[in-house]
Amino acid sequence: MSQVIYLRLKYKQTVVSGQTIYLKDIAWISTKDEVKKKLETLYLYRVTKNDQNYKVFDLFEIIEKIQTIYPEYDIETIGPTESILSIYQPKSTIFPVYVICIWLLLFIGAAMAIMNFHFDVSMEEVQFQLHKMISGGGIDRSVLWFQIPYSIGLGLGMVLFFNHFFKKKINEEPSPLEIEMFNYDQDIHHYVSFNENEMNKTDDD
Repeated sequence: MSQVIYLRLKYKQTVVSGQTIYLKDIAWISTKDEVKKKLETLYLYRVTKNDQNYKVFDLFEIIEKIQTIYPEYDIETIGPTESILSIYQPKSTIFPVYVICIWLLLFIGAAMAIMNFHFDVSMEEVQFQLHKMISGGGIDRSVLWFQIPYSIGLGLGMVLFFNHFFKKKINEEPSPLEIEMFNYDQDIHHYVSFNENEMNKTDDD
């Protein structure tokens, strides 16, 4: 019966400059205990200040390194074929100011979008006519009683749509924003795994 090393690469890990990367940092290993302990401390790379935002490890490179140590073992792989290191970059002192500016920009933009939508569909006139039909007569439009619950409902609807109230999540179902962010993150990973992988680069690059 052949001896087998089971290997599964971790999809993404966050590291810092100066950190030494061992096989256990980017992969899960299953085999005999003594072999597993040695493989876990297999040196792969050291992150330097010259590294950019990402470093990609290809499964083929990992297999070659393992076979130089244990040529008699069969290697069974599971899961992704690349492991991406995301290199943490310390945030600058102006980062909080940057976040506040972006938050204000998004807040004002969202408010303007809602107001422009209401103006385009003549929401004020619609609410006035509804109030007139319900009340049975004409009353000063400044006291339209359902404008307040409508405004509250609009805010609650946004909270339910995004499934978050500040940092608290309402239920386990992902919000549309979370799904879009996940898809965006997947696209970045696919791009990085192809363009930052040294094995995908030709001699002409």
